[in-house]
Amino acid sequence: MGEQPIFSTRAHVFQIDPTTKKNWVPTSKHAVTVSYFYDSTRNVYRIISLDGSKAIINSTITPNMTFTKTSQKFGQWADSRANTVYGLGFSSENHLLKFAEKFAEFKEAARLAKEKSQEKMELTSTPSQVAALKKNVLSVPHKVPHKVPPRVPLRVPVKKKESATGDLQSPLTPESINGTDDERGTTPEMPQHPPEPRPEPSQNQLPFSHSSSSINKHWEAELAALKGNNAKLTAALLESTANVKQWKQQLAAYQEEAERLHTRVTELECVSGQTPVIKSQKTELNQTIEELESALKAKEEELERLKEEVESANEFQIQKESLTQKLQETEERNQTLEAQLGELELRLEGSQLESEAFRKSLRSLLELLDGKIFELTELRDSLARLIEDSSS
Repeated sequence: MGEQPIFSTRAHVFQIDPTTKKNWVPTSKHAVTVSYFYDSTRNVYRIISLDGSKAIINSTITPNMTFTKTSQKFGQWADSRANTVYGLGFSSENHLLKFAEKFAEFKEAARLAKEKSQEKMELTSTPSQVAALKKNVLSVPHKVPHKVPPRVPLRVPVKKKESATGDLQSPLTPESINGTDDERGTTPEMPQHPPEPRPEPSQNQLPFSHSSSSINKHWEAELAALKGNNAKLTAALLESTANVKQWKQQLAAYQEEAERLHTRVTELECVSGQTPVIKSQKTELNQTIEELESALKAKEEELERLKEEVESANEFQIQKESLTQKLQETEERNQTLEAQLGELELRLEGSQLESEAFRKSLRSLLELLDGKIFELTELRDSLARLIEDSSS
């Protein structure tokens, strides 16, 4: 219970692949809390991170450790006790610098604590050695001259400096491990044209054929535009595929060059008594590694852009298929409407013939009625004359 957190931050946690020793394996699905702890009972500093109830980092800071900044938002260090390399992706460069500053501070505190513990061990071991020497002197006879051996201080074995596995550069891009919560923008969708309103037939005319032809022209124009876009995207996709293969080869060459440079840096660090010449070579190699990392970053950004273009091409293909299906449905509807139009024309002709016959029958009836009315009029006149004659 003597261990207390003294500094905390949030980051994405990674570990080096134990089989390949090249690729990073994420140990947390999202950003987690990473804290520095101080154990007052043992006088040690530790880095601890929990993902739920699982400890994904439990690393004791030693004077041999080195925290290396491999990009603006990513840093790593090697832990020989855990036999792994830890990597942290931060949301900003300020968080990374603060974490590295605390790492250097606690590393220096661990070094001072180790030196103090060694001094205490030497002081405790010296009286026991003096007592042993006095006992040996008393046990030797006085006649035999003797020499007291010089006092030999007790040397505590110190572990050799770890190999520079902690300087391994991250094979991943800073965008994939920077720990940010930024999401990629979605691909804009193609604007969908609203369906044209269908004109309703009036009483005097039937515009079915006109509406169907306008709809056909609209969908044919849309299909032609989509075919042109599809051809352009297909050509761009073929070109981007060839570029991707070339960039993958360049990426593999860059990775091999980076591994070779890392090996060279490790060999230079293992050489005892580093001279200014070796340090300058190390600086040049680090600069070369940074340049290679920037080139890799640019290539990977280009790959991401090409992937987005491929996705947009797939979306255009899907839209083309949907529009083709709609065009087929429209053609089927046009055929149905033409059949209905033919039936209506036949019905109209029949109704016109019936109306002509009905008109003829009405005319004959009117003529007959006019004759009957004329006869009735004559009969009335004759009756009126008879009534006048009878009254006179």
